[in-house]
Amino acid sequence: MDPIKLSKATGPQPLREAEIHPTAVVSPEARLGHNVKIGPHVVIGPDVELGPGCVVGSSVLIEGRTTIGRNNQFFHGAAIGSIPQDLKFRGEKSYLEIGNDNKFREYSTVHVATGEAESTRIGNGNLFMAYVHVAHNCHIHDHAVLANTVNLAGHVEVESHAIVGGLTPVHQFVRIGTFAFIGGGSRLPQDVPPFIKVAGNPVEVAGINSIGLKRHAFTDEELANLKKAYRLLYRRGLNVSQALERIATECQLTKSIEDLMAFIRRSERGIVR
Repeated sequence: MDPIKLSKATGPQPLREAEIHPTAVVSPEARLGHNVKIGPHVVIGPDVELGPGCVVGSSVLIEGRTTIGRNNQFFHGAAIGSIPQDLKFRGEKSYLEIGNDNKFREYSTVHVATGEAESTRIGNGNLFMAYVHVAHNCHIHDHAVLANTVNLAGHVEVESHAIVGGLTPVHQFVRIGTFAFIGGGSRLPQDVPPFIKVAGNPVEVAGINSIGLKRHAFTDEELANLKKAYRLLYRRGLNVSQALERIATECQLTKSIEDLMAFIRRSERGIVR
């Protein structure tokens, strides 16, 4: 989770004490950074650390052992840092760690982890649309987009720049690779490799995420190389081990290809086929 770097055009901002609406209930033990704005009917617990420049909208709840970086926005009704919806949870000391520049839209929910000293982790620059649920022990990297009513079960990992369409449930322990694109209304019981586009219930693969990759300056040569790897993985009738062998010998071993192969080799639930 690399920190977001401020643009050179961003000038220094004047430091102000937190601006707290009179109807908000903020524990005196909570730690608030400069230029924080707390809206009406907000509740913030004693173990919360809220970084500078955060904006907390009306009726937001932030509780638990929750550490939040700078310039995050929490919209009406979000509930952040509550205990897990997990029968194994026994009140152990666990955490939620949130980086910088994230947006949590209306009624999104994020829970602390299950397990002593374990953490739910969210990186930088992510967008969680309305009613998104991030369960215990999830790890969201950077610049991911989770559309309305995406539901992540426990221990899900979403890598950087992935996009998950609305109304999509994701099974526990599933991993979604970098730059993957999940169509709305899908159901994910298995891992989605990086750069791949999938949709449906049952889920089906639909090529590489060409549009998203072009938007992030992938070259035509890189796209052609990934398409070749995709065809070997999904369109040649090979099993996963055979496909990996062919990819290693027939594709240019760029960082993208190496990341793709490493992701598949680490898969415990298996990849969507």
